[in-house]
Amino acid sequence: MDLVIQSEDLPTAAVDAFRVACPAARIRRRLNAARLFGLADDAVTRKVATALAGYWCCDAAFILQPRQRADFRALVLDMDSTVITIECIDELARLAGKGEQVAAITEAAMRGEITDYAESLRRRVALLAGTEASVVERVRAERMHLSPGAHALLAAARASRWATLLVSGGFTVFTEPVRNELGIDAHCANRLVTSAGRLTGEVCGPPENDGRIVDAAGKARALQRLCASIGCGARQAIAIGDGANDLEMMAAAGLSVAFRAKPVVRQRADFALDHTGLDGLLNLLSDLW
Repeated sequence: MDLVIQSEDLPTAAVDAFRVACPAARIRRRLNAARLFGLADDAVTRKVATALAGYWCCDAAFILQPRQRADFRALVLDMDSTVITIECIDELARLAGKGEQVAAITEAAMRGEITDYAESLRRRVALLAGTEASVVERVRAERMHLSPGAHALLAAARASRWATLLVSGGFTVFTEPVRNELGIDAHCANRLVTSAGRLTGEVCGPPENDGRIVDAAGKARALQRLCASIGCGARQAIAIGDGANDLEMMAAAGLSVAFRAKPVVRQRADFALDHTGLDGLLNLLSDLW
């Protein structure tokens, strides 16, 4: 078994601590990451490594099956709280004076407490009826920021010739600029309805999802469509997400990564990144070492 440890600023003292507590055949160091090769795969080693990761505030990934970039052909990324640092609908709601009401529904949905995502989205958007459409531009300009490592990950994806897809249970008015900035091949999200310069409180699903709201099943279908379009199986895809409505697409993929995610997502993902950027995915692939 190999062990990859990483954080946005991994100190040498942390690597030394793992070196002593988790004897390895060899260790290689990269910027803000280290890989320990040939560890014993036993309960004691895992417990010690997990405890050290907590102490040093770093991610620790146990690698049982080495995988390389060539094993994959597609990368599918959730947007809100994954590729970007915010939940766009929550920011819209704050500017509309509906922040608390909408955020409460968002959090319940992300935790999996509201199982009908489409209904929860419609309820939230309905609260925004009558809001000036100009708030969308304010969110984009003032509050929408990329997560650390987004540019580096997408650059590596292009170099690896992976097809890339941005999926969101949110809205195309936000996915489109993110897609353009990062050079992502395609996006799949819902459409906010406006009339006379104001939000109507209505939302529509995209044509490729037969007009249905993009929910957990819609994200999984989007992953499947991408893979079919390039002639590969879903197991040749990597999926990254943070919330309960990402679980279906993550389960379909060959490699799933929870990024600064809700507990239910971290528990079910192959790997979790809580202390590093999105490009921490790359350190989980063997050929980059």
